[in-house]
Amino acid sequence: MVPAPRLLAVSDLHVRYPENRAMVEDLRPGSDGDWLIVAGDVAERIDDVVGTLALLRDRFASVVWVPGNHELWTRAKEGVPLRGEERYRHLVQACREIDVLTPEDPYPVWTGDGGPAVVAPLFLLYDYSFLPDGTSTADEGLAAAYRAGVVCTDEHLLAPDPYPDRAAWCAARIAYSRSRLDACDPALPTVLVNHWPLTRLPTRVLRYPEFALWCGTTATADWHVRYRAAAVVYGHLHIPRETWEDGVRFVEVSLGYPREWRTRGVPDPLLRTVLPAP
Repeated sequence: MVPAPRLLAVSDLHVRYPENRAMVEDLRPGSDGDWLIVAGDVAERIDDVVGTLALLRDRFASVVWVPGNHELWTRAKEGVPLRGEERYRHLVQACREIDVLTPEDPYPVWTGDGGPAVVAPLFLLYDYSFLPDGTSTADEGLAAAYRAGVVCTDEHLLAPDPYPDRAAWCAARIAYSRSRLDACDPALPTVLVNHWPLTRLPTRVLRYPEFALWCGTTATADWHVRYRAAAVVYGHLHIPRETWEDGVRFVEVSLGYPREWRTRGVPDPLLRTVLPAP
């Protein structure tokens, strides 16, 4: 019996690690009709990001990608001086050339089991509003994080150009994404896909709670309800699990770094089924 097509998802492949790259090279669909969501942090180098997505696109009926923070890093040793929005747009164009969908393309509709549902890839960043306990402003939160020695590498490598800072870029992405989601067919549910979690709840289990500052924005706290989400897919935390909020399934689909999955084990299965819902 031929398996029915599924909407699958994975994130945080970090293929610069040979062990992770080998796992990605072994990924295969279970059906010719399987779609794959890749929810960010494929790699830091543009050629690694595009090469990995091209490999997956050759195997899956459709691939939907959203950027994570690592794709947006500008590092001198890469030799590609693209920064901020310009780097993101370069990645979008590269994805279009290999037929991979991005947050800038028309949202596809999954019509297999569990559908129809609008698959909405989002690129939203963060605005430092997931504040550490005992702080009430972004400046206070960042000061507390620095005192605790918890500082995301984004502070050094993720340029916001041409925006004045990452929070301003986040605000622009929220406005853009809301306008697109508001225009979706209100009769259809959605699958919301973002690298960073859409709500604060998933960050409550972080080993270093101050890191939540770099994990999302309170502006999206109700989007899973507002936009009729059948599921929310995210990564970034490297804590693969499922949670539920307001009756909506939230799925963290990361692989993570080898030092992490060697300790907790590789997610089984690595490609998580989003639709049909298990």
